[in-house]
Order: sequence, then structure tokens, then C-alpha cells
Amino acid sequence: MSSVPPLGSSNATVLQISRRWEGPFATLLRNKSLIWEMSKREVLGRYRGASFGLAWSVISPFLMLGVYAFAFGTVMKSRWPHQAGGDHPYAVILFVGLIMHGFLAECLTRAPTLVVDNPNYVKRVVFPLDVLPWPMMFSALFHALINAVVLVIMMLVLEHHLHPTLLLLPLILLPLSLLAMGLSWILASAGVYLRDISQIMPVVVTAMLFLSSAIIPISILSPKLQMLFHLNPLTFFIDEARIVVLMGEWPNWVALALATAGGWLVAWLGHAWFMATQRGFADVL
Repeated sequence: MSSVPPLGSSNATVLQISRRWEGPFATLLRNKSLIWEMSKREVLGRYRGASFGLAWSVISPFLMLGVYAFAFGTVMKSRWPHQAGGDHPYAVILFVGLIMHGFLAECLTRAPTLVVDNPNYVKRVVFPLDVLPWPMMFSALFHALINAVVLVIMMLVLEHHLHPTLLLLPLILLPLSLLAMGLSWILASAGVYLRDISQIMPVVVTAMLFLSSAIIPISILSPKLQMLFHLNPLTFFIDEARIVVLMGEWPNWVALALATAGGWLVAWLGHAWFMATQRGFADVL
């Protein structure tokens, strides 16, 4: 393994300046082995010491779905209108939205503490700090895919059939992943200087859930509220996921292409911001 220059050396400074202008995926390609090991540790470390271990990645979504389905389906008597795609059990419709929200929520709530929780990476060696959001995102993606498997099982049990377009779900997750990465780099940097962000983000992601189409079909809302819900990027991804998973139809390819381009732009800008601001991390930490 090659030695890493100390933080204060001239070689380290040149290295930091040169990497500042790299794209957001250069660090993924250059440090793929490191990111892979950190991703495995991220997933397995969450369940270390638990009696059921990794099985909680399957148990947890079932418990979460049970709570939401009971609260909104049984207590509040919520029903999905037929014209809005309500031909499926309410639990299935709800779970698609929860999968998309859960993925983004995990990234946004954990991102502000990525650098703060790893001060040794900042102070002692020239560690590629911009890799930190990647293991977090892959961990969230792993749990989203596990939840998708649970969704498939639910559909087979409750509806006894699946649509082939379900295989397009990763294409819906791709632009959402790009958006999550860009926002994670921004929040990871901002979280070093503004520690209150880590307290604010759980409230923000909860608001994003209830102001999206995850729980409420937008078609039943007033035009003003519909506009508010459409400003939430989750609404687009949830609607497109339901189109391919539940309705068996093709996604809106034009809108999906624009979302992918927008997600890449956010990822590029977020990475550039992180690289430009990381020089002050050591002074703050």
C-alpha cells in the first residue's frame, strides 16, 4: 500500500487542489476497493450485536409498513381512488412510496454527521473525505433493494402476479441516487460548520414524506396544494415507481432523462462544493 502524505505537506496540498476539479465519480473509480469495504462495514455494523442480525433488514420494513398501514388504512380509513391507480391493496401502494422516501431520508439524515463523526480522517492523514457519502448511499440503496424484495413478496401474496416493468425500478432509483449524493456532499460539508443541520434534517425528511404522494394521491388535492406537492422531488420518483411497479406501464422517458441530467448536475455541484470547503474542516474540528 502506498504511503499517504501528511495533511500539511506540499504534496498533500497539490493533491487536494488537483482533485478539487475532478468529477463526482472519479473518487468512486479511484477508491472502489475502499468504498466497497466501507459499504460492507456500513451494512453489517448496523446490525452488529442484534439477535436477528441482518434479518432486521427484512423485518424492519414489515414493521414500518404495518404501522403506516394501520394508522392510515385502518384508523384513518384512507383509500386510494380508483382513478389514481387504486386497483391495488392500500398497503402495496403505500409501501412503494415508503421505499423511495426511506432511501432519500436515510441519506439526508446521516449526511450532516459524516465528517463530524470521523475527525481522525480529517486531522491525521490525507484521507479522501469525499468518499464518505458513497458507503452511506450504497447502504441506503441496499436497504431499498431489500424493501423492493419485500414488496415483490407482498404483491405475489396479495395480487398473485407481477408486471415485467418492475425490472425498470432501478432506472427510477438512478436519478434519485444522483440527487441524494449531491445533497449528501453539501450537507456533509455544511454539517461541519453548522452543527444544527443534523437536528433539522429529521424534521425536513418527515415533511418531505407528508408533502409527497407517498401517502396521499395528489389528484384529490386542491390545485394550490398540488403545486406544493409537485415541488417536492420525491413526488416525481414515487409516481414513476408506481407506474412501473403497480400499473405495468413505461415510465415517462423524457421526464426521467431530465431528472437524470438534473441529478447529475446536483451531484457535480455538491461534490465541487465539498471539495472547495473541505480545507477548513481541520480548523473547525
